[in-house]
Amino acid sequence: MAQAPAHRAVAVGVDGSPESLAAAEWAAREAALRGLPLRLVRAWLWQAVDGAPEKDGEAEERRARRSLDEMAADVRGRHPEVEVTAELLPAPPVPALLTAGNAAEMLVIGSRGHGALLGFLLGSSGQQVIAAAERPVVAVRSPRGDGPAPGTERGEVVVGQQGDPEESAAVLGFAFAAAAARGVGVRAVRAWSLPPVYAYGPGGLAPVDEAGGLVPYEEKALAQALAPWRERYPHVPVTEHVELGSGGQVLLSVVTGASLVVVGRRVRRSPVGTRIGSVAHAVLHHAPGPVAVVPHA
Repeated sequence: MAQAPAHRAVAVGVDGSPESLAAAEWAAREAALRGLPLRLVRAWLWQAVDGAPEKDGEAEERRARRSLDEMAADVRGRHPEVEVTAELLPAPPVPALLTAGNAAEMLVIGSRGHGALLGFLLGSSGQQVIAAAERPVVAVRSPRGDGPAPGTERGEVVVGQQGDPEESAAVLGFAFAAAAARGVGVRAVRAWSLPPVYAYGPGGLAPVDEAGGLVPYEEKALAQALAPWRERYPHVPVTEHVELGSGGQVLLSVVTGASLVVVGRRVRRSPVGTRIGSVAHAVLHHAPGPVAVVPHA
């Protein structure tokens, strides 16, 4: 039986922590929903200190590999329908996760939950991975206690839509595929703001006037972006949500009960390096459930 290509796998970064256990459980369910294999990856790089014998490094590596194998066996026991592999990567966490994620359908990472008001601690490594990844990255909150995450909720998939249809294609495509796999609907959200004063010059608002005003203009833009995905996924119910406000605030106002929130991250470098973006940053830190960040041009 032919194996699926390497990029057609769900990769998850694990280290034995409760956060990574929750991420592994979510990733296993996602792999089952999509009919994909699951790849558990753990970064491990021995850094000897002065006076430490080389055999200490070998012992640490054996412990790390044993922990990884035990986690893989546990996941297989709970999800026998999923093909599970496990790999110890000899590299620091960020490069290791980027290498694994860029070769996968998506990368799943864990994060400690702190409640709706405080958001959750993503960690510097997680932020670096999300900011530099070439493929979608899903951040999963750790549940209360040390157990695995609870079963997948049957809530809708909420997705933020920005820009024109081409710009938001990757984000919407990921959201619709996730909704179709779950058998749930998509809530597509487009936030808008009042144009600056200089935009009121001659011809500056001609498209808005033709649409009949700012709200109809934004509604039309969202409908146009959704049209090809409605056609591709005719059985996925779609709710369109257009609201005045910042992207992060509008998205967070409708994510309660969502099984997944999907946001985009524009792939571009700033003078200070890669960035996540304000909308993705807000949702990552305050959404109550899993958040997928999808890079796009």
